[in-house]
Amino acid sequence: MTEVRKRRNTEVPMREALARAAFELFLDRGFERTTVDDIVARAGVGRRSFFRYFPSKEDAVFPDHEGCLVEMTAYLEENTGSPDPVGTVCDAARIVMRMYAAKPDFSVQRYRLTREVPGLRTYELSVVRRYERTLANHLRAHGPQGPDGSLRAEVIASAVVAAHNNALRSWLRAGGEGDAEAAVDHALSLVRDVWGTSGSFGTPAVTALPAGLPEGDGEVVVMVARKGTPVWRVVQGIESALGAPPGTGGA
Repeated sequence: MTEVRKRRNTEVPMREALARAAFELFLDRGFERTTVDDIVARAGVGRRSFFRYFPSKEDAVFPDHEGCLVEMTAYLEENTGSPDPVGTVCDAARIVMRMYAAKPDFSVQRYRLTREVPGLRTYELSVVRRYERTLANHLRAHGPQGPDGSLRAEVIASAVVAAHNNALRSWLRAGGEGDAEAAVDHALSLVRDVWGTSGSFGTPAVTALPAGLPEGDGEVVVMVARKGTPVWRVVQGIESALGAPPGTGGA
């Protein structure tokens, strides 16, 4: 057991040393001109050590995503049965944001590097898709079931990832200046406004309940809205219930 612990303790620094050496060379020489031999020479280890930790050069650019995905998966499992599955996947997405914000200089440099190298952008897209699939699988398994449950899970997961990435990339383009957490929180709040903040799992935030009057020939439309629902969604719900074209105000 002691030997296993020792081995684990030495694995993390070696992985970090290789990733640091690789990234320094990518910035100095360019990604395409840097070879694995260059990386291991800079790190002072053999080729076998590199491939023990990274299957490819691309993996060395994103050394923290694998651990982040593990942490996200664990968080989702710990919150199985939450009455707010949409909120749970939003919170899980914040794990990625915190990973970037913990090393702003590195994150900004990596962002700029991935914008310059098409192969890295493709690799990044595959990483993003893994996050999205993990969130969708959680929603599919733990959200309300129905004929379109799987579709809702995919749509909500895509919306969460899109909102998160939009805010995060704006922060990266700004050179890591500003509050990344506040930006991501704002973006994710838009997703929750649309898809709900409870176990409704996509029930509209505004519900119209028509009810006939006991006397007279008119109708009453009762609006039920969650606290904090944007006014435009309330108006949209009223227009829909009255059968008025959107934006007419029922006129």
